[in-house]
Amino acid sequence: MEATGRRSPDAQRSHPILAQNKFGFARSLTCNGECRSAVGLVLLLAAALSLAGTIVTAQAARGGAHAAAAQPHVTEEEAAAFEKRTLQQRQAAEQAGPTGDVGTYNDFWSDPGTKVISTRQTSLVVDPPDGRVPIRSEAEKIRDQNLGRNGDSYEYMSVWDRCITRGMPGAMFPAGYNNAYQILQTPGYVAILHEMIHEARIIPLDRRPHVSSGIALWMGDWRGHWDGRTLVVETINFGRKGWIATGAASGRIKGIPQSEALRVVERFTPADANTIQYEVTVEDPAMYIRPWKAAMPLGLDQRYPIFEYACHEGNHAVPNILSGARTAEQTTGRFAKPK
Repeated sequence: MEATGRRSPDAQRSHPILAQNKFGFARSLTCNGECRSAVGLVLLLAAALSLAGTIVTAQAARGGAHAAAAQPHVTEEEAAAFEKRTLQQRQAAEQAGPTGDVGTYNDFWSDPGTKVISTRQTSLVVDPPDGRVPIRSEAEKIRDQNLGRNGDSYEYMSVWDRCITRGMPGAMFPAGYNNAYQILQTPGYVAILHEMIHEARIIPLDRRPHVSSGIALWMGDWRGHWDGRTLVVETINFGRKGWIATGAASGRIKGIPQSEALRVVERFTPADANTIQYEVTVEDPAMYIRPWKAAMPLGLDQRYPIFEYACHEGNHAVPNILSGARTAEQTTGRFAKPK
């Protein structure tokens, strides 16, 4: 599981985005002429990006977050220098640690990026232009309570750490490992398989109405349609137990809860034979001052296999975090007792 942690809000926009750009293709089921012309690729698509490589925790080549706010993209020279520096840092991290240090996961267990993605973005967030999600102060208070009381009770923990879900749109945001998404197009449906947490979305395309508003779902209720060559997916009917994003590198939005008013609209547009441009717009007036949008290219890798993500099996993180917190509570009084 991912280790919990918090990043400075000012780090949200200060880094170029790296991507491993893994994608795997195979033949899909037969599709009719309408969806063949609409999607442009009648294939089984598997997209993968690395969060460790897409939102990096080192400073960008041209200074901090304030400089990056006016710099939505890095130059080719800055990208090359950043890639070189990142590779050197990872090679150094592979060296043996101090005596007595048992170490942690190395790159074998993760999906580290090695190249700045083709767009050379400095943030996944493209609207607002400064790359900062317009979070309401009330939502930040809830986030801070969740993250600050992580050891008090499982109720405050990330739903990802609890092996429940990564939520929406967090399930499409790249993470540190298991970064594949398979997109299978059939007549009347599109299925998206997420390697992380092994979730699958079966999205109808027949414009049927959403389920009753009284039914709240962890991942929401999906409906899709074609807008020319673009697949548009609208998701509503969320509950209040999920988070908008769960990864440590998602910065300020990690721990921001979903509300019943959340509406997520995704757009999948073929850019070329090897790339799909992904965009997602998030609306939730209970949590954000205005809607915001993230975007990234999804790249093709025919070599990438999808692995089973057996999350609950062997998940010792939750009981270990709680038992460690109780021990710390007895010795230092650091944590409050669960309510």
